[in-house]
Amino acid sequence: MKVVVGQGSCGIAAGAGKAFDILENKLNKNHELTFTGCIGMCYLEPIVDVYNNDELHRFVKVSGEIAEKIAEAVNNNDFSISAEYEIADDDKAFLSSQTRIALRHCGLINPEKIEDYIADNGYEAIKKCVTQMTPEEVIEIIKISGLAGRGGAGFPTWFKWNAARNSESEDKYLICNADEGDPGAFMDRAVIESDPHTLLEGMLIGAYAIGAKEAIVYVRAEYPLAVKRLKKAIKQAREAGFIGKNIFGTDFSCDFTIKAGAGAFVCGEETALIESLEGSRGMPRLKPPFPAQSGFLRKPSNINNVETFANVAWIINNGGEKFAAMGTETSKGTKVFALTGKVNKGGLVEIPMGKTLRDVIFGIGGGIRDGKEFKAVQMGGPSGGCIPAHLLDTVIDYKALSATGAIMGSGGMVVMDESTCMVGMAKFFLDFTAKESCGKCTHCRIGTKRMLEILTRITEGEGKPEDISLLEELCYSIKDGALCGLGQTAPNPVLTTLKYFRDEYTDHIENKHCTAHECSKLVKYKINADACRGCTACAGKCPTDAITGEVKKAHLIDRDKCIGCGTCMATCRFGAVEVE
Repeated sequence: MKVVVGQGSCGIAAGAGKAFDILENKLNKNHELTFTGCIGMCYLEPIVDVYNNDELHRFVKVSGEIAEKIAEAVNNNDFSISAEYEIADDDKAFLSSQTRIALRHCGLINPEKIEDYIADNGYEAIKKCVTQMTPEEVIEIIKISGLAGRGGAGFPTWFKWNAARNSESEDKYLICNADEGDPGAFMDRAVIESDPHTLLEGMLIGAYAIGAKEAIVYVRAEYPLAVKRLKKAIKQAREAGFIGKNIFGTDFSCDFTIKAGAGAFVCGEETALIESLEGSRGMPRLKPPFPAQSGFLRKPSNINNVETFANVAWIINNGGEKFAAMGTETSKGTKVFALTGKVNKGGLVEIPMGKTLRDVIFGIGGGIRDGKEFKAVQMGGPSGGCIPAHLLDTVIDYKALSATGAIMGSGGMVVMDESTCMVGMAKFFLDFTAKESCGKCTHCRIGTKRMLEILTRITEGEGKPEDISLLEELCYSIKDGALCGLGQTAPNPVLTTLKYFRDEYTDHIENKHCTAHECSKLVKYKINADACRGCTACAGKCPTDAITGEVKKAHLIDRDKCIGCGTCMATCRFGAVEVE
C-alpha cells in the first residue's frame, strides 16, 4: 500500500511531521511511505491518505495516536480498526464541489519528485510549444483561453505576452511575482509548495512566447518551504534538460533564478518588484514606459503571478477553448481563493468563474462557525472591500465584484460574522496599508496615516460627526492622486464599509457604542450579582486590578480602572460577566 502524508505548511504546523515519523517507525517495510503538499482542506490537517490498490482511505486531524491506528490498519489490511478517523461524507464535498486546474496536482503528487509530475503529462506542454508551435501560435492559444492575470488586476495575459514579444531586444526577462502579501492569502505559497513544476513549466512556455532567455521567480523569504521545494524543482528540471540550453534539442534556451524578497506589500506592484530585483528599494516607477518595453534592467519584461502561470500548461495541453468554456462572458476559467475567517471549512478553493459568493461560503465552506450570522466577506485583501450579507448571491467575476466596490484581487476571501466590527475591520486594513506604503507619493504616505488616525479615533470613542465626510474626502483624494495600485486601492475597505455599514460608524461616533463589542474602549462590562459565585477567578486574571470583592460574595468592576479587555468575561465559568 501507499501511505501519503500531507506536508504543506498548514499540515506541518498542525503536526504532520510527528504523524510521518510515527508511520515511518510503525509501518511494515513493504509499504510505501511518502509525502505531498497541501490538498486544500486546511481545516482538517494533518491529513494522511492510504491508497489500497484503487481504494482511497483519507484520514483527517491525524494525531500521534491516530497515526498508530493507521499503521496498524495498513499492516493488517483491516481498515475497520481506523474507520472512525476517516473523512466524513460532508467534508468530501469540499473537494468534489471544486474544479481544479491551477491546483490539479496539489495534495496528489510528491512536490520533490519530478517523476510524479512527469507521470501526469508533465513538461509535455512546453515540449509541444517548442517543437510544434511558433511563439505567436502559443500566444494565440492563451488569447483564445481568455486567461487573465490572477494577481489582482485581471489584465489579459496574452496582451502582456504579445507586447513583450513585439519589443525589439536581444535580452528579455520573464518574471513570476510570488510575493503574495495580502493578509489571509496563501494560494501562491500552496502551489509552489505542492506543485512547483507546474509553475516552472508555465514560465517556460511564457518565456518561449515572449523570447526570454532568463526567468526569475520573485518569492517572499517568509516562505522557506516554498523556496526550498522550488530550488529543488529547478535543479531537477535542469538535470532533466527542461531548463538550460537547447531545450528539447531546439534553439530555445532558458534558465531560472530565484530572488527572495523581504516581504514588502508594495512589491506586488510590478514596477516596484522590478526595482527590488535590481537591488533598489521597492518603489513604483511612473508608467509609461510599461515593463513590456522597459522593465528589469530596462529590458522588455513580462510579469505574471504564480496562479496565472499554473494554468498555462493545462491550457496548452487541453486547448484554449476548453478553458474559455468555463466561467462567464467576461471572466474565463477558474479562480483559486484562500477561504478564511469565521467559516466552518477554511482552505484553498478553486471554482469556475460564475459561481456565487454563497456557493463558496455556504456550499464549499460549510457556512458560518458556531451558528452565527454571516455579516460580510472581505474580497481582495487590503486593496479590496467588504461585501455585505444582502449581496451574497453576487457572481464571482471581475465585473460583478468591482460593481460592489470590492475586487477579485489575488484571491483572499475573509469571512466575517456578527461579532465583527466593520469599523475595526477597516482600521485593520488601513493600518496594514499605511505601514506598507513605500512613501514615494504624498497621497499614499500621508493620506493613509490621516485616515488611520481618524479610524483609530472613532474606535476609541473620540470620533466627531464630521469624521465621516472627512474620511470620504480623503478616500477619493488618495484614489485620484496615488502613484500606484497600493495607494489607489487603499481606501476600498473604508469606502465599502461606509457604503454598507455606515450605521456602525454613526453608532461609534454618536452613541460611543460598538455593536460587535470588539472596540475595547467602547465596551463596558458589569458583573451580574445574582449570577456571581464569588470565586475570585476574574479578579485574579484582571490585568488592571479593576475587580474587587470577597470570596463567595458578588464582585464589582471599577469602571475607572477597567480597560475593556474582556479577560473577566473569558475567565468567568458562570456567565456572570455581561456587556452593558
